Amino acid sequence: MHLDDTDRRILRQYQHDPTLGPAELAGLAGVTPATCARRLDRMAEAGLLRGNHAVIDWAALGYSVEVSLRITLDKTVPTAFDAFTEAARAIPEVLEIQSFLGRVDTRLSVIARDMAHYQEIYRTAILTLPHIADIEALMHVARIKTDEVLPL
Repeated sequence: MHLDDTDRRILRQYQHDPTLGPAELAGLAGVTPATCARRLDRMAEAGLLRGNHAVIDWAALGYSVEVSLRITLDKTVPTAFDAFTEAARAIPEVLEIQSFLGRVDTRLSVIARDMAHYQEIYRTAILTLPHIADIEALMHVARIKTDEVLPL
């Protein structure tokens, strides 16, 4: 989909504050509300806008431990990746699963209330995942940058 300057102005404002009403968004983007709504609809239909969602601060809910697990799978099993990811999806504390090319096959982002809770998750859920050849745990210390805003 080709974006013109008007689309970019709308997106620039929208990504900074998706809670703006149509009239407010249109005013900030310098277009009429009808034009703004029509363009947002077109971008959504094209798959450019994936929707709005709430971002929850897990630390505010008592989750103070975040661990990144780099996992290498047993490559002798042809279905290892599919079986592993299906089982990992079922663990509620696994917030994200990423796949990679290279020595590490997947990365799991895991949250826990405290270290005791993390150890319980690790022993009862992570270590029981199928086809793991190696695990490296990286303890999250600080989030330096997290931003989904694109330079439009």
